Amino acid sequence: MATNPLPPPTDQVERRSSGDQAAAYIRRLIFEGELRPGSRVPQEEVARTLGISRIPVREGLITLESEGWVTIVMHRGAFINALDEDAVRDHYELYGMAYGFAAKRATERSGPELAQRLDEIEKAMGATDDAGEVQRLTLEFHGEVVGAARSPRIKVLLRGMSGMIPGNFFALVPGAIDVERRGAAAVVRAIRRGDGDRAAEEYQRTMQRQGDQVVRVMAERGLFDPPEVPDAR
Repeated sequence: MATNPLPPPTDQVERRSSGDQAAAYIRRLIFEGELRPGSRVPQEEVARTLGISRIPVREGLITLESEGWVTIVMHRGAFINALDEDAVRDHYELYGMAYGFAAKRATERSGPELAQRLDEIEKAMGATDDAGEVQRLTLEFHGEVVGAARSPRIKVLLRGMSGMIPGNFFALVPGAIDVERRGAAAVVRAIRRGDGDRAAEEYQRTMQRQGDQVVRVMAERGLFDPPEVPDAR
């Protein structure tokens, strides 16, 4: 029986569709250093570990190529890219722009009940240091803002954006909880005053700061290092 050196998937990975499963698992392998820049993705081992066929693994790799994690070379396989620091920062700036636009529209299209609800979530966020609970509350906060914006276009845009941290963001990125708390409080203050432009600015500032934290973590893990080139001598 063939041995499989890859680590098992997490519960979060197992609950996804097969293609998303594969993409999430490979992101985790890259983030944790199991797959280094320049190395080939072991597609058969990934499929065996997840209990799926090669087809959804290839689907997952297409997604990862579009996100910049891998490069697919015809007849050779998929190879891990060195991530680009500017691209990571751009990713979080784009998140900030999307959520900022949602906050602006939510401020214009909702009443005082939105600020009240967001204030409740923000206070709950400040009352816990549990990373899982902070993540749940953060998603709830974002969901309230996006829902109040009443814009299907914003929802479609955000669904097309995937996170860069494979797992609990607040458990894996030191300092992210404090950034989120400060940002949420600032957004609530702006929405309470009816200042949609300021709410958008605070969202963008928060996401930029989270991007800075992510860049620091990825740099420490060597994810920006150029691929190793074998010695030709």
